[in-house]
Amino acid sequence: MRTSIATVCLSGTLEEKMRACADAGFDGIEIFEQDLIVSPASPEEIRDLAARLGLTLDLYQPFRDFEGVEAPELEANLERARAKFELMNRLGIRTMLLCSNVGTATIDDDAAAADQLRRLGELAAGYGVKVAYEALAWGRYVNDFEHAQRIVDLADHPQIGTCLDSFHILSRRWDP
Repeated sequence: MRTSIATVCLSGTLEEKMRACADAGFDGIEIFEQDLIVSPASPEEIRDLAARLGLTLDLYQPFRDFEGVEAPELEANLERARAKFELMNRLGIRTMLLCSNVGTATIDDDAAAADQLRRLGELAAGYGVKVAYEALAWGRYVNDFEHAQRIVDLADHPQIGTCLDSFHILSRRWDP
């Protein structure tokens, strides 16, 4: 079994967090975007540090407020995703966490959300990455893992999957 931890769960700089993870015996880390943004190191330097420490970079998170939006915002969101996928390639990360929309969603339509995720999957495929869709407990329209899975099933794209997060599942009192 491999172990991994999100950098958002730790204190300190990204580099300090990475060293702490390696010292604690973790196999990999999930990079929280804010940790990378405030780090003076380049993505390549972070990738190389992880390799020196024997850590894999397993996930880039979070990508927020993507699905359930009108066409102009979707196009802007796809451009945001393109930039994240390029960054992930520089880091060597192959999976991005996509949280269900909590703020900008205006369309409560599973078929539309699935179509938008499918378009994201097509973009992700061009970068060799995958997207894990997570239902946040406070998501505007998608707030439980079963609903997220139905949308992923409708999207029917090999680059799109579901992320199960015990916090979001248990906080809604679901019985796993």
